[in-house]
Amino acid sequence: MPFDPQAYRPATDLTTLGDGFYDAVAAADFPEKRLRFRNDRAAAEVGLEPLTDEEWVAHFGRFLPLPGTMPQPLALRYHGHQFRQYNPDIGDGRGFTFAQLRDRDDRLMDLGTKGSGQTPYSRFGDGRLTLKGGVREILATEMLEALGVPTSRTLSLIETGEALERGDEPSPTRSAVLVRLSHSHIRIGTFQRLAYQRDEEGLRTLVRYVLDRLYGEPGGDPVRLLTLVVERTARLAAAYMAAGFVHGVLNSDNINVTGESFDYGPWRFATTWDPAFTAAYFDHAGLYAFGRQPEAIHWDTMQLAVALRPLVDADPLIAALDGFGAAYQPAVARAILWRLGRAPLGEAEDRALVQAVEMALRSTGAGIDRFFHDAFAQDLPPGYGADWAEVRAALSAHPVRKPRPGFFEGEPCAMLIDEVEAIWSAIDRDDDWAPLHAKVARVRALGEALR
Repeated sequence: MPFDPQAYRPATDLTTLGDGFYDAVAAADFPEKRLRFRNDRAAAEVGLEPLTDEEWVAHFGRFLPLPGTMPQPLALRYHGHQFRQYNPDIGDGRGFTFAQLRDRDDRLMDLGTKGSGQTPYSRFGDGRLTLKGGVREILATEMLEALGVPTSRTLSLIETGEALERGDEPSPTRSAVLVRLSHSHIRIGTFQRLAYQRDEEGLRTLVRYVLDRLYGEPGGDPVRLLTLVVERTARLAAAYMAAGFVHGVLNSDNINVTGESFDYGPWRFATTWDPAFTAAYFDHAGLYAFGRQPEAIHWDTMQLAVALRPLVDADPLIAALDGFGAAYQPAVARAILWRLGRAPLGEAEDRALVQAVEMALRSTGAGIDRFFHDAFAQDLPPGYGADWAEVRAALSAHPVRKPRPGFFEGEPCAMLIDEVEAIWSAIDRDDDWAPLHAKVARVRALGEALR
C-alpha cells in the first residue's frame, strides 16, 4: 500500500551512530501469526494507519522492512545497574529496533520489539514474550497514557503459536511478539557501556546524537544533556506518583534518556497510597517501592553523570543532578492538580494541596482511583469526613480547569491487579478478547475526560 508522504516520514538516524552501537539481527520465524491488537490511534501519528491487516502482520509479525527506513533489525548494545548491581552482560536480548519514523510533532520515534527472538544478548533466554506479558503491556501503556504519564505506546500484539516454559507462571503458556512506538530506546545504560569500555569518542558521538536527534539541540555539551535528562526523568517520577503507578524494575537500563517510560514487566497500580507497596515479587528490599520511585530514578541519573565524567569536570554535573528535586516538586504538583481537574494557583498553595491529599490518602487508606474520580473538578462529596477537611478547603480554593464530564458520574476506571488477571483469564480460558477491548475503550474514555 502506498503511504501518505505527509503522514509517513521514515528515518534512519540510528544508523548514523555506527556499528559499534548495535548488532544487525534477524527476527524469529514464528509458526503462527495471529493479529490480536493493533493500535490505529498510535499508528495514525506515524502514518501507518492505512495498512491492511495482512500488511500489518507482514511488517510486525514477519518484520518485512518498512519503506525508506532501516533495512535490517538492530539489537542495541548497553549495560546497566540491575537492582544497583552493575551488569556488563546485557543488551537487547529479546527485542530490537527495526524502524524509525517522524510523528506529527516531528519527534523521532522508534519501532521496537519485545519477544522477537534471540540476539547476541539473549544469554540463556529464548528471546520470546508470553502472550500474557503482551496483554499486560497493552493495559499498562493504555492506562498510563490516559493518566498523562509519558509512555511508550503498544502498537501491535501478534500471537505466535509457540508454547513457552516459564518459572513464574503456569506453563506451557502462549507466546506473542509485541511492537512498541517509543521516543527512542537509548537508555542510561547505553552511556554506561561506553564509559565502562573507556570509549570517550563513542560517548561524544552518543551525546551529540541524543541532543540533536532527540532534543533538537545541536551540539555536544554533556552537562546540557544531563540537565535535560534530569528534568525529564523528574517529571516522569512525578507522573508515576500522581498515577499511583509502580513500574517495578527501575534499573538504569530501563530509564530512557527522553524521560519516557517503557518496558513493562511486573508493574502494578497501587490500591492505596502506601509508599512501601511493591510490584515485583523479587523486590524483597522494596528498592523500587511506590514511595521510593523518585529516589530510584534520581539514583539512575547519577549513573548517567558518572558515565559522562570522562568528558567533563564533576562540579557542573553535580549541579545538574541537584536540579532533580527542583524539577520534581512542581511537576508532582502539576500532575496531581491535573488529575484533580484543577488549575495551578501558586507554588505555595499548590504544594499545600498536594501535601494535604497525600496525607489524607495515607491516613485514611482511601482508594487512590476512587478519590481522584470523586474529586475531579468538584468539592468532595458527602462521606469524606473530618480527615478530609484540609483537602476540601484546598480544593475549593483552586480554580477548576474544565467542567466535570459525565464520565465521572459513573464508577472509577482503575487498572488493579484483580481486573488485569480477569482479563487475561478470559483470553487464556476461552480465547475471549472482548474484555480486553472493552477495557481499552473505557480507559481511552477516561483519558478524554481528563483532557
